[in-house]
Amino acid sequence: MTVNIENEYLCEISMDYLHIIHDIVDTAVSYVQCPYDVEVNVLLTDNERIQEINRENRGIDRPTDVLSFPMIDFRKPEEFTMVEEHPEDYFDQDTGALNLGDIVISVDKVYEQAREFGHSPERELAFLVAHSMLHLSGYDHEAAAEQLIMETKQEEILQMKGYTRD
Repeated sequence: MTVNIENEYLCEISMDYLHIIHDIVDTAVSYVQCPYDVEVNVLLTDNERIQEINRENRGIDRPTDVLSFPMIDFRKPEEFTMVEEHPEDYFDQDTGALNLGDIVISVDKVYEQAREFGHSPERELAFLVAHSMLHLSGYDHEAAAEQLIMETKQEEILQMKGYTRD
């Protein structure tokens, strides 16, 4: 597993974000039973930059907590075997890793939402990574039923690693 983390957040981050991101990415990949070695890219930034990315990619001109950019257009969630039909489109030719996609996280929102929801910034970061990893694995939350499935799976991933709301 390769997790490329780029930190362009200009303020100090008061948690072991590298460990949290690696831990949750690894747990999520196992949870969705991905049978391949994977690569995920994570960008840590601020509200201003994520607002710019949100505007450019989604036409929404406001900051958000996390953006997910899956590299695979899944027919159904967790159906990884479809990538074998066109491996040149999904696997890194040098490493052989399956490129799941990119995650962009606003560290400003991590701290804001941790305060708002009354839990630790570590738990909030873990939540955003788990949420995004499910998007990179084909899940969405447009419909209420999909949202319930994602919420359940996110919570299971977090519980596996001890990231609770306490």
